[in-house]
Amino acid sequence: MNTGSDESGDAVVAADGAKPDGAVREQDGQGLGSRAPEFVKARRVLHLSWQVGVFVLGLAVVGAGIVMLPLPGPGWVVIFGGMAIWATEFVWAQLVLRWTKRKVTEAAQRALDPKVRRRNIILTSIGLVVIGALLGVYLWKFGLEMPWKIKDQ
Repeated sequence: MNTGSDESGDAVVAADGAKPDGAVREQDGQGLGSRAPEFVKARRVLHLSWQVGVFVLGLAVVGAGIVMLPLPGPGWVVIFGGMAIWATEFVWAQLVLRWTKRKVTEAAQRALDPKVRRRNIILTSIGLVVIGALLGVYLWKFGLEMPWKIKDQ
C-alpha cells in the first residue's frame, strides 16, 4: 500500500482507495453526499441551483405520491421514488432511505419466519370469520335493503 503525506503532514489516500488507518473509501456510490457531476460541485452557484432543482423535482414526485395514496395508483412507490431523487443530493434523504430499506428487509425476514406466518394466517382467518359473521347477521336482520331509506317519488 503506497501512502504518503502532503505538505501539511496529513496522510494521503493510497492509490487503491484505502486510507492509512485501514478504512476503505466508498467508491461504489454508497457513500453519503452529493452525487452531482464534478463540474457542478466545483461551482457553488451552479451546485446550489442543482440542489434546488433536485429538491423541486423530488418534491413534485413525493407530492404526486401523496395524492396517489387515497386515489388509485402506486402512492408509496412514487413517494419512495421521490425520496430516491432527493437522496441523490441530500444526506438526510440517503439516511432515511437506508433506514427504510433496513426496516423493510427486517420485516420481510420476520414475515418469512414459519411461526409468524402461521400466526398471520390464523389472525387473517379469524378476521374473515368475524367479518363473515357480521355480514350474515346484517343480511339476516335487514336483508338486501340498503342501510339508508330511498323513496321513489
